[in-house]
Parts: sequence; structure tokens; C-alpha cells
Amino acid sequence: MNTFSNAYIPYGGYYSTPFSRWQGSLQNENPIELGGKTARNWFLQKKKIDPAILDYCYFGITMLHKNLFWAHTWSTSLLTDDKKFLPSLMIHQACSTSTTILQLAALAIDHGSVNTAFGLMSDRASNSAHTVWSNPIGPGGEVLSENWMMDGFNGDPREGISMMTTADGVAKDMGITKAECDAVTARRYEQYLMALENDRAFQKRYMFPVEVKVSRKQTKLIDQDEGITPTTLEGLAKLKPVNPDGVHSFGSQTFPADGNCGVIVATRDRAKELSTDPIVEIKIVSYGFARLKPTYMAAAPVPASEMALAIAGLKITDMKAIKSHLPFATNDVNFAKKMGIDVMKMNNYGTSLIYGHPQAATGARVIMEMIEETVLLGGGYCLFTGCAAGDMAASIILKIG
Repeated sequence: MNTFSNAYIPYGGYYSTPFSRWQGSLQNENPIELGGKTARNWFLQKKKIDPAILDYCYFGITMLHKNLFWAHTWSTSLLTDDKKFLPSLMIHQACSTSTTILQLAALAIDHGSVNTAFGLMSDRASNSAHTVWSNPIGPGGEVLSENWMMDGFNGDPREGISMMTTADGVAKDMGITKAECDAVTARRYEQYLMALENDRAFQKRYMFPVEVKVSRKQTKLIDQDEGITPTTLEGLAKLKPVNPDGVHSFGSQTFPADGNCGVIVATRDRAKELSTDPIVEIKIVSYGFARLKPTYMAAAPVPASEMALAIAGLKITDMKAIKSHLPFATNDVNFAKKMGIDVMKMNNYGTSLIYGHPQAATGARVIMEMIEETVLLGGGYCLFTGCAAGDMAASIILKIG
């Protein structure tokens, strides 16, 4: 496998809405509609660019919502206001959705079939769909039911083991303690607070407010994350593990959230045209993926990252910044131990452990933070990695220069 040759992200060519803890201000919004409208507002109000410049859109979503069948075409119709009928593709790969979209866009750019692509990722964990399935040969023909959110979190249909249990299993194998998980969680909260300094100067580098309906005639603007829990090491130490023989409390795991993100991927020349600073180049270098044995999800970011590094011909010590989707503290502890790095230096300015994860959009926001951190550090290589349901993971390496 080769590195990407001509796939770039324009500097400033991305946004994330604030993330809202589930059952917060975004709980009643259809994320398909909200994602399309928010992306259009960002293009026109922030970027001053007509979205008709886009050649293709990758729409990421993981939860069932009304009109999901039409999600990719509906969202892009809202994005362009039907002034251009934008071809699109719907992508669902759990929390690896964002990373996969960047890879697919980079492949299309390198192939030459697309000059300017857009990744739009929007999800809502709140008020998840409850579906029923016909079961005519069951007792009395009683239907089968499914809660898309809770049933998915509580176990895949093959193993029937919750995601929390998979993380505790990796912790047990690696000898990771609750004290280690608590220490990492407290550090991640400290790092999130860095992004709030100077009136949220860091977050304002990439965050775009989202407008939601309060009533038929009234709307409100959400411009900051909602549902963040203040965290201290002392407070974490008092919390008991969720599983009696586990190491993760409710404090050292993430929470479902609502939100959306957008990222432009283009050729080098087009990226310069769309950049807020043409001197800053953001090159997509390589992509890695992995799937481990069942119930070993928390360990999957290691082989995925090793693959991305091998393709790029780089070492982990070459990375100026390292960020991760962090559903459980064990993920980072395991990653740092196996990769030989300091776990306390990863994830500056924030991660999903603290601000939650709306699944499809999660990785994109973390990648934006990674880009901005690397810019502040003067450029260089950076790596994002994150696990996904099904014991999978994906990693991507960017070069900022």
C-alpha cells in the first residue's frame, strides 16, 4: 500500500458544532436535516464559499433516524439548496466513520475522479429509534424489537458482550489498574480545559455554532459544548467500577452525544485556493485499519496505527501530536504502553472521553483539534487513531507544513 499523493485538507476547511450530551439541546433535531443546514450555513456565513464548488459528498451517520434511506441525498440537497445536485454516498462504520470518509475522499482525489470532496458527518444519540421486526414463525407472531442505541452498546449479536466489558478485558490482560484509568481521565479533563482558556480561543479555531428549534417560532444558538462533567482525581477515586471485577467507573468512560462536523478534502491546488492560510498545507499521508479478535476493541488502535506508520515510513516518535477517540481510559493506557509513549502527552485540548461522542462525527472533531495543535507547534506529522464497534480501529496520519 502507498501513501496518498495529492489529497489535502484546506487549512480552516473544516468545522465542528459543539457536542451536546444526549438528551440536551440537540435531542429533538433530525441530524440529517441539521447536518445539511449547518454545513450550508458554514459554507456561506463562515467560509463565504458557494458549496456548488463540491464534486462529491460522503455523508456519515450511524444511528437510525426518519428518512435515513434518503440521508445522503437529502442532506446534500439542503447543503446546496438544490442549486447543484451533488452526488453522495452514505457511510456507517461506527466511530471510525470520520476516518474512513477521509480515506475514501483521499482515494477519489488521488484517482483523479474528484477535485473537491466534502465529508459531512452528523449523528444524534438522543431519543434513539426503537424498531420492530416481523417474526411470523415466533410464538403468536410476536414481533422482535431493537433499541438502536442501547442494544448496540450492550453487545454485538455474535458475542453479546457490552463495550465496557471489552475494555475491562483488555485492561485485565494488560494489567491496567483503576488508578491508571482515573489518572488518565483526570489528565484528559485538564487538557480539555486548555481549549477553554482565553475565552475558548482554541475551540474557536474550528467550532461553528448550531441553530436548533425551541418551538415552532423560536430558535436558539448553541455555541459551546453541553454536559461536560467537572473531573478531579479525588472524585474519580470515589467512584466504583461499573463491572465488579473491572477498572472503569462511569467517570472513566465517555457518554453518547449529539453533533455534526464537516471537512473539505481536495487536490493540492484547490486546497490552497480554499485555505484561510495558503502557507499552511495539510496533507493526508496514510491510513491504517485493523480488526482484532472478538471483545478486544480497546486494543485495536495499536495495529491500525502501526499500519499507518509503516505505510508512511514513519515512527511514533516522529509525531508532533497524537490524538484518539477515547471511549474508555484503557484505550490510551494500552496504546501508550504498547507504542512506548507518554500517555499524559496525548490528546491535548480535548478528546471524546470528556466531551462525548456522536459516533459518526467524533473522529472528525478530534482530527480538527489535532490539526490546530500541530499548527501551533510549528507543523510536522500527527496521528489520529480510534476504535470502533466490532473490535475495529482506524488511524490516519497527516502532515502539516
